[in-house]
Amino acid sequence: MTPDLQKRIINTIRFLAVDAVEKANSGHPGMPMGCAPIGYVLWGRHLRFNPKEPRWANRDRFVLSAGHGSMFIYAMLHLCGYDVTMDDLKAFRQYKSKTPGHPEFRDTPGVEATTGPLGQGISNAVGMALSQRMLAARMNDGSGFPIDNFVYGICSDGDLMEGVASEACSLAGHLRLGNLIFFYDDNLVSLAGHTDVTFTEDRDKRFEAYGWHVQRVKDGNDVEAIDQAIEKAKADPRPSLISVRTVLGYGAPHKANTHEAHGSPLGKDEVKAAKENLGWPLEPAFLVPDEVRRFWAGRVEEVKKGYDDWQRKFARWQKDNPAKAQLWNQLAEGRIPSDLAEQLAAAVANATAPEATRKHGQAVLQKAAQLAPGLVGGSADLDPSTFTYLKDGGDVAPDSYGGRNIHFGVREHAMGAIVNGFAYDGFFRPYSATFLLFSDYMRPPIRLAALSRLQSIFVFTHDSIFLGEDGPTHQPIEQLAALRAIPNIEVWRPADALETAASWAAALERKEAPTVLAFTRQKLAPLQRAKAIGVRTALEGAYALVDVPDPDVVVIATGSEVSTCQAALQLIDKRVKVRLVSMPCAERFLKWSEEKRRALVPQGKAKLVAVEAAGGLDWYRIVGDGLVIGIDRFGASAPEKALAEAYGLTPEKIGGRISRWLSQGAGSDAR
Repeated sequence: MTPDLQKRIINTIRFLAVDAVEKANSGHPGMPMGCAPIGYVLWGRHLRFNPKEPRWANRDRFVLSAGHGSMFIYAMLHLCGYDVTMDDLKAFRQYKSKTPGHPEFRDTPGVEATTGPLGQGISNAVGMALSQRMLAARMNDGSGFPIDNFVYGICSDGDLMEGVASEACSLAGHLRLGNLIFFYDDNLVSLAGHTDVTFTEDRDKRFEAYGWHVQRVKDGNDVEAIDQAIEKAKADPRPSLISVRTVLGYGAPHKANTHEAHGSPLGKDEVKAAKENLGWPLEPAFLVPDEVRRFWAGRVEEVKKGYDDWQRKFARWQKDNPAKAQLWNQLAEGRIPSDLAEQLAAAVANATAPEATRKHGQAVLQKAAQLAPGLVGGSADLDPSTFTYLKDGGDVAPDSYGGRNIHFGVREHAMGAIVNGFAYDGFFRPYSATFLLFSDYMRPPIRLAALSRLQSIFVFTHDSIFLGEDGPTHQPIEQLAALRAIPNIEVWRPADALETAASWAAALERKEAPTVLAFTRQKLAPLQRAKAIGVRTALEGAYALVDVPDPDVVVIATGSEVSTCQAALQLIDKRVKVRLVSMPCAERFLKWSEEKRRALVPQGKAKLVAVEAAGGLDWYRIVGDGLVIGIDRFGASAPEKALAEAYGLTPEKIGGRISRWLSQGAGSDAR
């Protein structure tokens, strides 16, 4: 390695990014230009990877939390032999390309997480690092084999301004995740100006207070200082932050160190000036010199030897550790029993007394943990209320990662992002738990789980105003509709023990998509249903609880309102034929064929009513111009019975509302 070759390697990274942004006429060239030396040192000297096996279990992970600098990772993946071609780089930010504007999991081989919303990537990385620590605790032999990898990443000023990063990094420090190493691209510039306009605290001291090992590299072009910092970070038992003073848009003579280099192309004249300034040929664009190609090809051969050596050792490890090898395969493949739903239903088969679905969920979860060893998770300091603690699972604690219960603390936003980190990593099936109202704090990671098709499970209890005396600050109104509005997500709101078992089975059986489970605080009467209706029927997402042929009215309800509606039916004129449909998951129902949907909910032939103790606007997609009985105002602090009376959700008031609506003509919202 000569200084000249090193310079060309680094400038290749810079100008692949510059040329891609310029061709797209869109993007962020400044970050890749400043961080290119970090890319060279990390990928060229430290990172363990195999471009032909991008999901190799013991690879080092790299998370670009500063996702706006996406051309940085695309350039590195291309140079390191991943399936990211030069044509892919030239298609940067174009429709259906492998190189979208921000990195997206599944779209690009080698991208570990969907990043862009700032703070999410570093928080995902905390989840990945904890996942790998927990896997190592279950698998490693005395020599530290088979898991001894690191999770690396780059974060920006914006990442560290976001509260989610503070939450996640605080927990990472507490848990002493020494396999987590992040570079802080400390370039002093944000999109709207210099960071000193808003961001002047000592970030290094903040991370020291979190319990991180913090180092500072004063010159972002000092590759040897970067290299030494990585070595020290790998040797320290704490998570590490390496603050690197970079220059945004390094090499651009007029725009470097200004916000103009952050989120816009440099422009033809500045590209020319930057290339001249750094001694780079003006043509062709997207240049990768032959000697640079040879360097990266040699690096790939080098890391491939490490991969091959690991595979040989892993084969011996499997033979010598058959029980651990069996568990490894279970975790890696996400195996669950084919009769999972039936076994979960059997765990609550004797639940004949009124009970909250959160309590049914507790019983189902304990059984699920026995059947799915990869099921791990915890709550935001709410185990006594959400009932989501795995009783025989043990606790995850600093330097002790063999447990299954994760104490997230009151960090809902980070909890969601960390759960997603587990799901990205792929060995464990993670869940989180808090009150439904606080899904608002978690919406960004829930949305990203849906976008990235992650097997994340989000458990929410206290799912309506009927949580009672805590009042409107804790009573959800619009949250169910907001969650159902997210594409690719299923929201389950079960009405009793059987449906609770079905909802957990759905969450665990579902592939490449997240699930929301919404449970009650208050006790519910068991549903009266025909013996033929079992857990597989409930898994369909909707079914007739009380059926009649050719109904005049179809009443659809979820959760706590199903038993209420069952009682309300007794108060409607007996000459009116009423079908009661329990719909624990509207998303599943909406995926049915039109013929099957109309057989259960004959839109146009019967009058349709939906009942749910929530905002209810989302139900019009099913009932059309029918009647929605819900809540169109905030809740109140009172016992649940008083709230049911005040908000018109007793059997008498629901039955009366439906009867008046029918008598005055369907289509009028009779109060």
